[in-house]
Amino acid sequence: MEFNIATEKTPDGVAVIEVDGELDLYTAPRLKEALLTAVEDGTLRIVIDMSGVHFIDSSALGVLIGGVKRLKPRDGKLVLVSVDENVNWIFQITGLNSVFDIFQTREEALAGVAS
Repeated sequence: MEFNIATEKTPDGVAVIEVDGELDLYTAPRLKEALLTAVEDGTLRIVIDMSGVHFIDSSALGVLIGGVKRLKPRDGKLVLVSVDENVNWIFQITGLNSVFDIFQTREEALAGVAS
């Protein structure tokens, strides 16, 4: 399966990182690079749009947790868009659904990261 990642910045300064494909040991470093770049550029509000992700493993979960840890001391916020039932189940069984705000649409996530 092909993997794609793209970052865009909204006019109000939110970085939206869109991920398509499997998030695993091989692709997680690309997500980490995109997250680090956004944080190093001074972005404090980040949306990870995982609408196109149908598999996530522990290495990718670690990258997402690392993003939260980098943003928290700076009063930043990272939220997720995830619609896949299996991916959302992983967040539930790991308890990470209490760490991340997970939204069904990008519009909801953008509103959630602004609050």
